[in-house]
Amino acid sequence: EQEKEDLQEKLKLREHPSGKSEDTLAPTKNTDSEMKQLQWKLKNLNNEITKQSTTIKSLKNEAQEKEERIRELQAKISRLERDINMKRPLIENLRSRLKASQENEKTYNETLENLERKVKALTADCLNKKTSIDSLKERLNIATKEKAQFEAEYHKAKDELEKKDLKLTNLESKMTETKRAMTELETSSSQQLHDMAKQSGQALKTVQTQLLLANDKVEEFITFVKALTRELQQSIQDLRTKIKKEKKRREMKTCRKGLSDEYFELAASILNVSRTDLEEILEVEDDEETAKTKMEFEKDKEWVLYIQKLVEAQFHFAPHLMDAILEKLNEKKKLIEEYSFLMKHTV
Repeated sequence: EQEKEDLQEKLKLREHPSGKSEDTLAPTKNTDSEMKQLQWKLKNLNNEITKQSTTIKSLKNEAQEKEERIRELQAKISRLERDINMKRPLIENLRSRLKASQENEKTYNETLENLERKVKALTADCLNKKTSIDSLKERLNIATKEKAQFEAEYHKAKDELEKKDLKLTNLESKMTETKRAMTELETSSSQQLHDMAKQSGQALKTVQTQLLLANDKVEEFITFVKALTRELQQSIQDLRTKIKKEKKRREMKTCRKGLSDEYFELAASILNVSRTDLEEILEVEDDEETAKTKMEFEKDKEWVLYIQKLVEAQFHFAPHLMDAILEKLNEKKKLIEEYSFLMKHTV
């Protein structure tokens, strides 16, 4: 607008010049072109002002709409705040009720777990009782069958007894005659039974003594087998140790052949150790030899356990025990031959 006013002022000055000389105020081509340019700028500025006015009106309308929207939102926010303030005590109440419900639920869960454990225990007890009842039913059935069988036998015996009663009357007369013979027979029988009981007691004592001796012999045999097993295992381990030491000694001698005593002493002085310590350092076993030794130890341990199981078994274990002992003796024989060979061919 300011630029528009400046351009309008310039146009008025061009159209209504002040009282100066005619030479200075005479229009020229330059002023006409400048006049046209100013008019064109003024027209453009008018158009721009019209556009800006339209834009300003639309922005004012949008601002009014937004103000109305803001007022509506503020009213809605105030309503929501009132609703929140009204619902906050309800929420707190619900939270307290939820907390109480969770505590009650925890208590109910614990009670339910206790009841489930009791139900499981009662179920197991019921199953046991059911099994016991079933067994009692089977025994009752068996007893019922036996009762029926006994009743049948009873009736049969009763019939036979009635028949024998008739014979008994006939025999009673004979009983008086046989009583005397029975008395004598009882006397002789009691004497014979007394003698037989005395002989049986002596025989039983003899058998018990023999049984105790047999048990002692079995214990001695088991002790002997265990001791033999330990001694055999220990002797085999000693032979293995001797063979390993002999092999290491031969290796050390072979190694020292390539080195003079001067170089050996020089190596010991460099390492700041004695000659014996250097030899022990050179005698360190490799991983393969260590694994082999460990495997042999485990096999010996399994063999000892196998011997103990055989001795403690109830079946006939003599053939298996013999095979196991012979196997270890053969192993010892091979180790002795190997050690003798090494000692004969000592480097």
